[in-house]
Amino acid sequence: MEHLEGQELKDRVDLIEIMIAEGRSTTGRWGWSFVLWGIAYFVAFAWSYFGRSNAAWPVTMIVAGVLTGVLAARRRRNRPHTAIGRAIGSIWMAMGISLFLVIFSLAYSGRLDNHSSLAIVGMALGMVNLASSIILKWKMQFACALVWLGVAEVACFGSVDECLIAFLAGTFFCQIVFGIYAMVSEARGNGQRRAIHA
Repeated sequence: MEHLEGQELKDRVDLIEIMIAEGRSTTGRWGWSFVLWGIAYFVAFAWSYFGRSNAAWPVTMIVAGVLTGVLAARRRRNRPHTAIGRAIGSIWMAMGISLFLVIFSLAYSGRLDNHSSLAIVGMALGMVNLASSIILKWKMQFACALVWLGVAEVACFGSVDECLIAFLAGTFFCQIVFGIYAMVSEARGNGQRRAIHA
């Protein structure tokens, strides 16, 4: 009886580890979206800063959102859906929609400034990366969460220049570098899985 309980416990732990690996793999397949949004943040920032345009952020975010939806639909066709993948995707989608609505409403009402917008963005991206990293037990994504939460803190206490530097650094490391890292990790994992099954 004790042997059966021990085996059942081992099977459950193995299942949890498989689900975590599948979740990381799913995140790796979405690495391109981290890079896309990182580039979108840089484009919107440059457009608004150098072009002095109020339309830069809403237009760029809408274009990035539509592009993400189109690319995701094309990539999703032949991919199996996992419970962890759906959960993580739901967290990110909820954050994206909430962030867009709040930032758009604050901008439209004239109540948005650099400090509050970067604090909100840093907090939202920190929270979603933190939740994902806890679910996936992924230290690299946890580091991204800490960086984004640091960006939020700099936005609360730093000068405008310090806020912008923190945001641009966070975007580079936590969107573009992490996105590339996730894609490379997924590609390596696929190669290892193919070698095992060969």
